[in-house]
Amino acid sequence: MAESPHCFYCREDLGGKRFVRNEGRPVCVRCHTKFCANSCAECRRPIPVESKELSHKGRFWHEECFRCAKCYKPLAKEPFSTKDDRIMCGKCCSREDAPRCHGCYKAIPAGTESVEYKGNSWHDECFTCFGCKRPIGSLSFLSKGSDVYCNPCYDKKFAKLCVCCKKAITSGGVNYQDQPWHVHCFVCSSCSKPLAGSSFTKHEDQVFCVDCYKSSVAKKCSGCQNPITGQFKIHPKNQEGKVQQLLSADVDVSYCLKNV
Repeated sequence: MAESPHCFYCREDLGGKRFVRNEGRPVCVRCHTKFCANSCAECRRPIPVESKELSHKGRFWHEECFRCAKCYKPLAKEPFSTKDDRIMCGKCCSREDAPRCHGCYKAIPAGTESVEYKGNSWHDECFTCFGCKRPIGSLSFLSKGSDVYCNPCYDKKFAKLCVCCKKAITSGGVNYQDQPWHVHCFVCSSCSKPLAGSSFTKHEDQVFCVDCYKSSVAKKCSGCQNPITGQFKIHPKNQEGKVQQLLSADVDVSYCLKNV
């Protein structure tokens, strides 16, 4: 009759008892747990013979400890991924790799509506106007420093107001006597012709195109009956005896140049 084996560690007689062979040597269950069992990567406790052991890339877990590091979902029978030595379910791993919203700092999962602006990402609902706090979505917007504004809020806060109509000047515009005007508001006081880029004359706080100034405002020459527009300036005669024209719009010529 063969001699009963004894535990390699405690020398307990293992006859009729459950034991484990470790590197060919008999070890009782108690000593195996104490000296030979693998430690769980999650709870750090030994994994006894009677527990189901799971392993991955040289690490070991109790079955109940093998779970997602983010949501704690059991993964013994589920697909999983590893990230920085952490075990995660597919959903949490996707979220971990997803860009972070610059507004709420939460992940933006793939397929989620989002906004990209100046190298940052936002959830659609987090990309809001700094003024009214409403989501900008597909609307156009303007920025001031690091803040973004919908067009109405930007105009209300920053745009210049036209001297004529008192409405915001959102693009273009002209500046006259240090005051802003819409291009379509800066017109001749008589015929309403736009004056931007054209010659005009001011008279009694009103502006006139050249034609209207000649016909409606300018004095008439007592010699030739033509309007005195102030568009000529008298210069000394040159060597050919001709009068040289032009330059000043503020000289009141009181006699007919053709008689000079």
